[in-house]
Amino acid sequence: MAARTKSAKDRPSYRCTECGWTTAKWLGRCPECQAWGTVEEFGGAPAVRTTAAGRVSTAALPIGQVDSRQATARPTGVGELDRVLGGGLVPGAVVLLAGEPGVGKSTLLLDVAAKAATDEHRTLYVTGEESASQVRMRADRIRAISDHLYLAAETDLSAVLAHLDAVKPSLLVLDSVQTVASPEIEGAPGGMAQVREVAGALIRASKERGMSTLLVGHVTKDGAIAGPRLLEHLVDVVLSFEGDRHARLRLVRGIKNRYGATDEVGCFELHDEGITGLADPSGLFLTRRAEPVPGTCLTVTLEGKRPLVAEVQALTVDSQIPSPRRTTSGLETSRVSMMLAVLEQRGRISSLGKRDIYSATVGGVKLTEPAADLAIALALASAASDTPLPKNLVAIGEVGLAGEVRRVTGVQRRLAEAHRLGFTHALVPTDPGKVPAGMKVTEVADMGDALRALPRRTRAQAPREDGARR
Repeated sequence: MAARTKSAKDRPSYRCTECGWTTAKWLGRCPECQAWGTVEEFGGAPAVRTTAAGRVSTAALPIGQVDSRQATARPTGVGELDRVLGGGLVPGAVVLLAGEPGVGKSTLLLDVAAKAATDEHRTLYVTGEESASQVRMRADRIRAISDHLYLAAETDLSAVLAHLDAVKPSLLVLDSVQTVASPEIEGAPGGMAQVREVAGALIRASKERGMSTLLVGHVTKDGAIAGPRLLEHLVDVVLSFEGDRHARLRLVRGIKNRYGATDEVGCFELHDEGITGLADPSGLFLTRRAEPVPGTCLTVTLEGKRPLVAEVQALTVDSQIPSPRRTTSGLETSRVSMMLAVLEQRGRISSLGKRDIYSATVGGVKLTEPAADLAIALALASAASDTPLPKNLVAIGEVGLAGEVRRVTGVQRRLAEAHRLGFTHALVPTDPGKVPAGMKVTEVADMGDALRALPRRTRAQAPREDGARR
């Protein structure tokens, strides 16, 4: 008697408990989320489904006849955030704001929620990490009280959707997407399956209601957005909230934006009364002093399209240990080490190798672009010779290993910003283009030309210990 063949209903199937991926056979590692030991048997094999043609919700139109006014952005009341968003929040748009713990995400979005709430546009703020009373205390501190701002503390997705039906908001703020869970999906809040379900449900609700949604997202220890990568693909805008917890400066940087450019940066200042936008943040990165100090040099960095004047400081002291210290803050250690090597080999400054060297920026700004190389090198040379650079001088340029000063992008925008702030002299690579009227611009081809900016009496360096010719 022939053995009976198992039907599809009798055959077991397997599902990943983390992301919900299903398969007809067991695997030790889930191909979808790469998790080990999460594939378990849960029932019959999934039936093969086919989708037949159905009714369309709206007829297809020539693109020229589509009404684009429905995608008009509405300002949030926070100018720096509107700058990054491309003018404001578009109805139906879903924005993901991610950042490290304590950087100020909740403070910023609570301020946005209060300012965006009006008679015609209600705002619903849902918190899953704090109680309603805790959020109210913060709202009192930052003066974010509005009669049209509604507050709810929920961690259940069905309850959040019920609040949407009751309040009918134009803006939803959810803090955070990792704390809300759906009872219909297995897994703990913050898991891949839960984050995917919660985000998908809120995105559908936003598109159907024409409601803007701001989602707060956690980050991993590496700084990446926590959760499945699909979350970043589903939302319309991804913003990164950056800043040192011990500094006042905060930056909102666009990573993805379907409604605007991704090279805009919003600057904020965090203080006891809340968080405020900085239309002109360069003052945070400078130290005002009557006379120049050795070891300081100014540069102009580009954060997206925005030029910012920043100050680089360096200090060299005699080392008391065989291996001299190299300490940086706000600067890349590898770039500083490279500038030290260039100064010693190309600039013939031999005293740097045996001294402790400390380099930093002012105001917590991080300088990562190569355009700050020339300012770093001049600050180190000024500190080594203990002589200040001329007052009102800015240095812009990338320095190569051969000692050449290379061109960088946006030189004209950088010079215009420096001239606006009152700087009268600039060191730039060759062929800078049109320069501001009344500003003295010196073109430098290599480090030798750049070091001539130091007073003549300090350019005489100590003899090299290896006896090499200077």
